[in-house]
Amino acid sequence: MPAVSSVIVPYASYLRVYEPLAAFPEPERGHWARYATRGATPTAQDELRRSLADLLPTPPVPVPVHESGDAFVAEVDGTVCVCPWRTRLRGWLALEELSARLPGPLLDAALPPVVRGQAAADWEAWRERNPDARPWIRTAVWQVPVRWFALFRDEEREYEPAGPGAAVMRYRTPMVEARRRTARALRALRESADGGPLTEGLVEVGKWLEEFHPRSLVELDYGGLVHALTGPQLDGDHSAADVASGIAALRAGDGEGAGEAYGRLVERWRVVRELQFAN
Repeated sequence: MPAVSSVIVPYASYLRVYEPLAAFPEPERGHWARYATRGATPTAQDELRRSLADLLPTPPVPVPVHESGDAFVAEVDGTVCVCPWRTRLRGWLALEELSARLPGPLLDAALPPVVRGQAAADWEAWRERNPDARPWIRTAVWQVPVRWFALFRDEEREYEPAGPGAAVMRYRTPMVEARRRTARALRALRESADGGPLTEGLVEVGKWLEEFHPRSLVELDYGGLVHALTGPQLDGDHSAADVASGIAALRAGDGEGAGEAYGRLVERWRVVRELQFAN
């Protein structure tokens, strides 16, 4: 079992959308065009370090005062695509989730009510000025949500074992494929009347994907979860294939096959979630 420390390594996964420069209005398009050609761009670890640094002051800064001007950059068939960090927006969204997830006394100790109250007021004022804003990055802690895997196929899986740095585990697919697979999965779940929360989650992800340019790139990154899994566990992890297998079984009316695929997923990710409570 790998050594873990939730203080040093946030065990989070990420679903990202990289949009082509043409999707952005000016002057933002010009900013990202210059940004993408300037050379080395920040990494996910750079973003993480900056976010954690804001929690060190007293009182902590749960949401940055200014929006980040950084992004992840990828080239797709010769087209430059960017995934803006939007750290401030994501900070507000994460704070809303945190308030619903942690017990009151623990939340008050980590983030005093006065700090949360100011952040909430700032969020409300900003949202009134930017009603159509949406993040390019979604985050999940101690898991990869099953619904995310429905967007990908096993052959899009990229696994690089740990070398000088941490291992890398990710999937990448064109937006058109992600949308098509989401629609097919929803159809199978609804026809089987066996969807429940998975169906609701896929509907929500599908609406989010529709907000972006059709020539975008969609990426699922295991992020810090690679530190909670051994090399053999990562090497043997074919969760997208299990989801595809389960959905295919539902379409064929094979409830037993769908149950077996779901069982493999549950067991694999149960091991990860249990590490959250290890000391």
